[in-house]
Amino acid sequence: MTTLADLLPAVREPGRPLLTWDDRGTGERVELSATTTANWVAKTSSLLVDELDVEPGTRVRVGLPTHWLRFVWLLSCWSVGAVVVEHDAAVGVSGPELQGDEPVRLAASLRPLGGRFVEPPVGFVDLATVVPGQPDVFVPLDPPTPSSPAVDLEATGALDHAALLAACPPDPRRLAVRPGSLDRDVRRLVSALRGGGSVVVVAGADDDVLARVAEQERAEIVA
Repeated sequence: MTTLADLLPAVREPGRPLLTWDDRGTGERVELSATTTANWVAKTSSLLVDELDVEPGTRVRVGLPTHWLRFVWLLSCWSVGAVVVEHDAAVGVSGPELQGDEPVRLAASLRPLGGRFVEPPVGFVDLATVVPGQPDVFVPLDPPTPSSPAVDLEATGALDHAALLAACPPDPRRLAVRPGSLDRDVRRLVSALRGGGSVVVVAGADDDVLARVAEQERAEIVA
C-alpha cells in the first residue's frame, strides 16, 4: 500500500461494515461495507474526472459535515489525485446550508437514502441528481503517487499520500464517534482502513444515548 487510493482495494474483508451513520434525530441508519463504499467512490470519482474535469492536484473543498458522504468524498478525491482542502478550491462540496464560492459548486441534501433537495439548490449541482448514474467502476488514467498532495488543512498543513499514511497508524477497532472536524475524520478513516477497523458516526446523541448505541454496535467511544 503506497497511496491512499490503495486503501479500499486492500481491505481484507470487504463485506464487513466500514462506515455506519446513525442519526438519532431522524432515525436514519446507513451501514456501508468496503464493497458498497467502493461503489460510491467509483461513481463519485467518475463524476469528478469525466464531468467536472478534475485533474491530479485539483483542490476540492469537502464542506460536508461528518456523514458517510464526507468519507466517500475523501476517498474519491484521493482516488483521482485531488487535494482535500478547506478553502481556495476549484471545486466545492456543500451540505444543505449551501455555502460556497468556488467556480464549481455541488451540494448534498443529506436527506435519508441520499435523497434530492426538495427544491433545486440555486447555484449548486444537486449531487443526488448526478452521482447515481455514474459508472460503477473507475480506473484512473493518471493515478496518484506517494508524493502526490493529499490534504491541505489548517490542522495538518500540506501532506502528500505517503505522509498522511505515515501519520495514521492502523486501527483495528470499531469506533463510535460524534460528528467532528474534517481533520479528525481524515485520520479516523485512514487508520480504520489501514487496520481493518470501522467507524460508527452517531449524530444528535447525548452521552447516555451515545453509550447505548456504542454498546449495541459493539464499538468503542472515542473523540
